[in-house]
Amino acid sequence: MSFRFPSSARRLVLLGVLATGASTQATAAKTLTPPARRPRLGKVLGADISFLPQLEARGIKFSDKGVEKDAIQILKDHHLNYIRLRLFNNPAADSGYSPQKGFCDLPHTLAMARRVKAAGLKLLLDFHYSDTWADPQKQFKPQAWLALRGPALAQAVHDYTKDVLLALQAQGTPPDMVQVGNEINHGMIWPDANVQLSDSLARYDTLAQLAQAGSSAVREAAPQALVMLHIALGGQTVLSNNWLDRMQAHKVDFDVIGESYYPKWHGTIPDLQANLTQLAKRYKQDVVVVEYSERKREVNDVVFNLPGGKGRGSFIWEPLNTWEAVFDKQGRANELLPLYDEISQKYKVQ
Repeated sequence: MSFRFPSSARRLVLLGVLATGASTQATAAKTLTPPARRPRLGKVLGADISFLPQLEARGIKFSDKGVEKDAIQILKDHHLNYIRLRLFNNPAADSGYSPQKGFCDLPHTLAMARRVKAAGLKLLLDFHYSDTWADPQKQFKPQAWLALRGPALAQAVHDYTKDVLLALQAQGTPPDMVQVGNEINHGMIWPDANVQLSDSLARYDTLAQLAQAGSSAVREAAPQALVMLHIALGGQTVLSNNWLDRMQAHKVDFDVIGESYYPKWHGTIPDLQANLTQLAKRYKQDVVVVEYSERKREVNDVVFNLPGGKGRGSFIWEPLNTWEAVFDKQGRANELLPLYDEISQKYKVQ
């Protein structure tokens, strides 16, 4: 399915707060002129470092072998080539991710995008479509969208996505890849697209509509960027296939399958290997482990050895300060960081 989103209907400011304006409705779209062919995703050694501005605000300095540097540059020195940044609609709200301070809002993301691109790294932008964390256990609707339903909600997703991407484009830092939602195997923007409810089949229709609204915005505002759909089912074959088959049946347009893999929830390394291997054979999209922390070598061995070269790489989640971080609490690189030199050399990641 596809939509036409006239520019005259723009109703969102860049922070995702709804402004008044003429009501709009998603309608069947005429075919857009195809953009230049999008390049296939290259090999990825990535990291989500969205906490970096908060850590720096606390005074943490990062160093490698005793030399203080920008954390982004240290990661690049160890052959990471892609940075993932999460974005919340209005995290400064009282119920948001960062009340009053607004970390991971659009202004912070614009500043981080400038740093990422200045370092010569690629950028994956992760839309949560929420004022706070979105994951399989919660997908809170942004406060600004609480009254919206159906086509009006899809329009809001589209317009907000497009406005953010145009802001990044305007400063010369367009993303190379965009996530339309975060860990959305249980749906997104609840309750509208909560696919765990009793009428889940109807809500899969809504989920597909919202995902396609975001994808359409990417195609319009950042036509060279790849679109990722992200699910948290790293070792779960049947659930992964059921979800992806439904997105395919609704003709949702995307380029990359993103999976989270945390052993506590997603099984063993053989489970991960079995699932990703069959995904690579079953679907046309490339496959990325877009969140993980533990078992760094094993995760990358799995994804870089998928059939047909379909496994394109990985993004470690918040390696600056959480779980198996590659820096200590004082910001000093530890013995885990050189693993990425080994992985890069082994799989010829540029």
